[in-house]
Parts: sequence; C-alpha cells; structure tokens
Amino acid sequence: MSSLVDVAQAAGVSVSTASRVLTGSSHPISAKTRARVIAVAEELGYSPSALARALVSRSSRLMGVLVSDIVNPYFSVIARGVDDVASRAGYVTMLCNVDRRTTTEITRVRTMRDYRAAGLIFAGSGYVDDPREPELAKAVRQAQEQGIHAVSLTARDIGCRVIAADARAAAYDVTDYLISLGHRRIAFIEGPEGMVATQQRRDGFLACMENADLADGAQCLPGGFDFEAGHAAAMRLIAHPPLPDAVVAVNDEAAVGALSALRQAHIDVPGEISVAGIDDLRVSRFVGLTTVSLPLYEMGAMAARHIIDTPPEAAAGAAETTVLSHRLIPRETTARRRPARA
Repeated sequence: MSSLVDVAQAAGVSVSTASRVLTGSSHPISAKTRARVIAVAEELGYSPSALARALVSRSSRLMGVLVSDIVNPYFSVIARGVDDVASRAGYVTMLCNVDRRTTTEITRVRTMRDYRAAGLIFAGSGYVDDPREPELAKAVRQAQEQGIHAVSLTARDIGCRVIAADARAAAYDVTDYLISLGHRRIAFIEGPEGMVATQQRRDGFLACMENADLADGAQCLPGGFDFEAGHAAAMRLIAHPPLPDAVVAVNDEAAVGALSALRQAHIDVPGEISVAGIDDLRVSRFVGLTTVSLPLYEMGAMAARHIIDTPPEAAAGAAETTVLSHRLIPRETTARRRPARA
C-alpha cells in the first residue's frame, strides 16, 4: 500500500503539500499542483486516514457511545439504533465502557475530544447528588465548544440534549397493571444504590402504590441491574414468607433472575405470584415476561440523527429534552390474583 511519502515523491512535491491536498486543507495551493497530487494518489491507490482528515478539518465521523456495562443487552439495543443510523451516513460508532464511574466518563469525553469526534452519546444513568457531575458537565461544555455534539439518553444535569423515555412513568404503569389484576402486596427489586435510574423507577412504583392506597403493601428490596441481583432478591423473599402477590423488578434482567429463583423453588408463576420487569429486552420475550417496552432502539437512532443533522456550530445550543413514549406488554408471567383460600 502506498504511503503519503510515495505520493509526494511521485508528484514532485513536499510531503506537507501532498498532505494538505489530500486532507482538504484550505492552505493556498495552485490548481495545477492540486490536480497532479490527486491524480498520483488515485494512480497509487492512496487514501488519507480518517484520523489525518480529522486533525486537519477539526472534525471526524466518529460517534462515541458511553455505556455503563458493555455486556448488558439494554445498551446493545441502544448501540444498534445508533450504529444503524450512523453507518448509513458514513459515521463510525465507538462503544466506551465506563463501569458506572463518572471519572471514567470524564476521561472518555476527553479522549473523544482528542479524536475530534462528531458526537458523544451518554447511554447510561448518572448518580443522585454526584460530586463529580460538575466536572463532567465542564468536560461536556468544553467538547461542545469544540463543535462536538453531546446527547444523554437519561435525565442528567450535564448541559446537553436529552432524548429519553419516562422511567418513572414506566414503573408506575406496570405497577398499576398489577394492581388492576387484584394484587395488593407488591415488592419492587431496586437497581444499584444511588443511581438516578434506580430512584426514578422506585419513585414510580411507590407513587402508584400510594395513589392506590396500597403504600402499606409496598416492599422495596436491594437489587441491581443484572440476573444475579434479581435472583438474590427473590431468594430473600422466599426465605421470609409470606410471599407478596407480585414482584416488579427495576429491569428485565433482574426480573428474569427473580423468575428463575421462584421457579427453582417450585413456586407457581403466575399462579402464586406474578412477576414483571421494565425494558422489553429480547430475553423477556423468550420467557414470556410481562414488561414495559422502552424505545431503546429509537433513542439511539434519534441521538445519532441529531448529531448528523445539527451543524457543529450549534453543538453548544439549548439543552432540550425529548421524551419518547413507552408501552405496557402483558405476557404469561402475570395473572389475576387468586382468591384467598377459606
């Protein structure tokens, strides 16, 4: 493969002149020289690297997607939405795992600035009263001043465009559905402590129980976003009878973990207890899980379109919020409450 040096030598120009021609620099170069360099480059099959073009143009076709846990299928759906739109427009998607650490998010934002990324998409939730959030907001602002668009897919106070589902309303609606089936004692398996997503979904659950005058029947259990956390939470319920009428988990993975624990203990779901989740991931369809379908793919796709369609000079514009609708999906893990035996 030919190098930039090969092109320069064959065209009889300096390497810097060849670089300016092939990276689209605005540096004044005669039309004759420019045409000769381009002709030689085509003849030799040379193509300037995307990074080199980015360094000259101060922009690249790179979108950084910051995810809390790269193996969580929630983020896989979002990333697919981003990449489907990005790839059709000639952009490249880069997934960055941040392990739910704000310090890592700050580092990744700075890295994307170095790569002259076109946009940043924050796919994961932040923390309530996060002491590092002002530092992250500053890093985001500096990226925006450089022409990099920033979009958050959860409600976060970091000064950027928000495209999200209403997590509180989703938890409220699935709880309300269980109440409509006659369930009165309902347990909620929480997400990681201190996360905004955990608080929003727990608040939706508690608000629904209170509005139905069932606050005394509400039970919140420590949990997490993964299968193991849901399984462990259900095992605690099993160890301390009586069981509630129903369980709502903070997400589908935790709900499937709870469902597995209950079935391993030979507890009839939904005959003895109903189970529901939030997200509508692929796994929920395989096990017949009642859940709330969040528009994860659409959130990712809309974020990518915003980055592509908005000019760089508008990167630091107003931090608008777009809320996308969700949908309740009743399946086989929930049923009407059986009357108490005499």
